[in-house]
Amino acid sequence: MNANRAHPRAGLLLGLAAYALWGVLPLYFKALSSVPPVDIVAHRVLWSLPLLSLLIVAVRLTPDLRAAISQPRTLGMLAITALLIAGNWLLYVWAVTNGHILAASFGYYLNPLANVLLGRFVLHERLSRMQWAAVAIAGGGISVLAAGALSQLWISLALCASFALYGLLRKVVRADAVIGLSIETAILFPLALLWLGAEARAGNPVMGADMTLTALLLLAGIVSTTPLLLFAAAARQLPYSTMGMLQFIAPTLQFLIAVYYGEPLRAAHMVAFAAIWIALALYIAAMLRSPRLPQPPE
Repeated sequence: MNANRAHPRAGLLLGLAAYALWGVLPLYFKALSSVPPVDIVAHRVLWSLPLLSLLIVAVRLTPDLRAAISQPRTLGMLAITALLIAGNWLLYVWAVTNGHILAASFGYYLNPLANVLLGRFVLHERLSRMQWAAVAIAGGGISVLAAGALSQLWISLALCASFALYGLLRKVVRADAVIGLSIETAILFPLALLWLGAEARAGNPVMGADMTLTALLLLAGIVSTTPLLLFAAAARQLPYSTMGMLQFIAPTLQFLIAVYYGEPLRAAHMVAFAAIWIALALYIAAMLRSPRLPQPPE
């Protein structure tokens, strides 16, 4: 029996849970709006490392970790990806806490199409006519957004570019999801400690101004690692085509949360999102036809 089809129902539930949790992250960050974004990211790093370390020991990945850190090229690549994902996290948290969830969701809708372009021009993969059509339609949507909502377009493009480049580098680095994330987190850990230490010396409340904020910050590690673990479990039980389609749940939920918080929907947003949905429909159709399916994001 194919391992990917051993438990399809359980795998689907795990995948839905992973992307649903990523999709509702804006609610968590909104609750931390009074905390500076850099502090939130620092706590995310600080509390993720112990959990990832326990996970590596629990599932006996220590030999894989040793093998990864013994390779200078792997460490160098993961140092770059650590900086990329930290920048992506920081911009995403800033966007959410400053009322730009729409721009953030648009950026993550664009990510699969950016992966197509990177695959073509960096990895020299061939694109079908349908994939080129999807890219062209998405480009038209970006052009409309640039004309009508230029002030937020940089957020979408920066999130898309940083995450797409992160995904590209993680695709070629020799480390699986948990090992790679653990090493990235360990690389960022001293920076997080230095930042929070400097904040403490300056007299700023690094653990939150009240008990609610403190509790939320302490949960940062669980909030960060749980979706990844669910995703990793789902990926072992589902075909990549299914995982690829599930990835659009997260930005859709982010879009709905933006509407819930009353972010202004301009005509440019509606045209751009319509273009992206059409492009994604073509992209998914092309993905299902292709024997080589793109890997969904972490």
